[in-house]
Amino acid sequence: MTYPANTPTPIDPVKLDKLAEVAIKVGLQLQKGQDLVMTAPIAAMPLVRDITKHAYKAGAGLVTTFYSDEETTLARYEYAPDESFDRASDWLYEGMAKAFAGGAARLAISGDNPMMLSAQDPSKVARANKANSIAYKPALEKISNFDINWNIVSYPNPSWARLVFPNDPEPIAVEKLANAIFAASRVDLDDPVAAWNAHNANLARRSAWLNGERFASLHFTGPGTDLVVGLADGHLWCGGASEAKNGVICNPNIPTEEVFTTPHALRVEGHVSSTKPLSHQGTLIDNIQVRFEGGRIVEAKASRGEEVLNKVLDTDEGARRLGEVALVPHSSPISASGILFYNTLFDENASCHIALGQCYSGCFVDDTSLTPEQIRAQGGNSSLIHIDWMIGSGQVDIDGVRADGSRVPVMRQGEWA
Repeated sequence: MTYPANTPTPIDPVKLDKLAEVAIKVGLQLQKGQDLVMTAPIAAMPLVRDITKHAYKAGAGLVTTFYSDEETTLARYEYAPDESFDRASDWLYEGMAKAFAGGAARLAISGDNPMMLSAQDPSKVARANKANSIAYKPALEKISNFDINWNIVSYPNPSWARLVFPNDPEPIAVEKLANAIFAASRVDLDDPVAAWNAHNANLARRSAWLNGERFASLHFTGPGTDLVVGLADGHLWCGGASEAKNGVICNPNIPTEEVFTTPHALRVEGHVSSTKPLSHQGTLIDNIQVRFEGGRIVEAKASRGEEVLNKVLDTDEGARRLGEVALVPHSSPISASGILFYNTLFDENASCHIALGQCYSGCFVDDTSLTPEQIRAQGGNSSLIHIDWMIGSGQVDIDGVRADGSRVPVMRQGEWA
């Protein structure tokens, strides 16, 4: 991203450096001597450089970054032979899995254009995504099982900014998106680390209350929604900072406003409608409506991106079942901003949401001693995918249902009850 000479950068360098510091000190709590594996769009290089600086200041052993580029990604769809779309870089993900097994931390910078692949053949997109999911599984398991400390932050890529603020010139759009990212990430405050400590404490209180209630299920009701989400046996609510299995307390998502747990893969019934568009791998999927029977999606439609949605659901058996349910108040700062980010990291923190696919094994009591077979027996789902989409709004109520059938208000009109 370059602008004419003597034009001030639209991204505040002081706040960008604060974001990098928060990523290392709050997001990862990177340990002295720990290696870091980072992925990022090439446009995010300024943030990569700041993060790398703070990582080494924190005592990182080795920082290794892998870059992606929109133009080279699109070149594949324009010029690559058909058989290319059934392949992925297995060697790369095997290397990442080896690094994580050796104790490396993981940091991802998001910011690619959410609509990058919207004009491409949905079949090719689905095939490429499936091949990538299969190849990535050894590395993803280390993340989804919370074996390591990991974190995601975002950078205001110009192509993303133009989508979010289509009526503004690019520099203004980038500035607006940067400021929105900084505000949501709490780095526009004097002491972001202290602000995150206070926020984490509040999320911990919410989680503790839910864990004390031991609900058997949650009942969501609202426009187009009447959904009962059974909760896994021995489920554990988490939110904000959590301890990974390597003993490091980290914040996987920055920003985050959610408390979340594991649904029971076989105990979801009813229908639900999305309340925000889902941007998935460069395709926008809007107005999702699905129906569950016995925990499985048996009917799915969308006003936009329906073909991609159904191909995602056919990834494997677990893709039609839930791996996460998360509660977010409608008044969260991201929701209050009124901005549709077209980016799940942000939009999921403006709304209650559910996730198709792989569960988080860390959302179980005594999770460190549970085998994959025990997690499945307690209702945890297994899949190659984990895709969050938003189902909450100011019109959605949620009741907690105890094992004896008694009900407790959890949210009313999108707010904690």
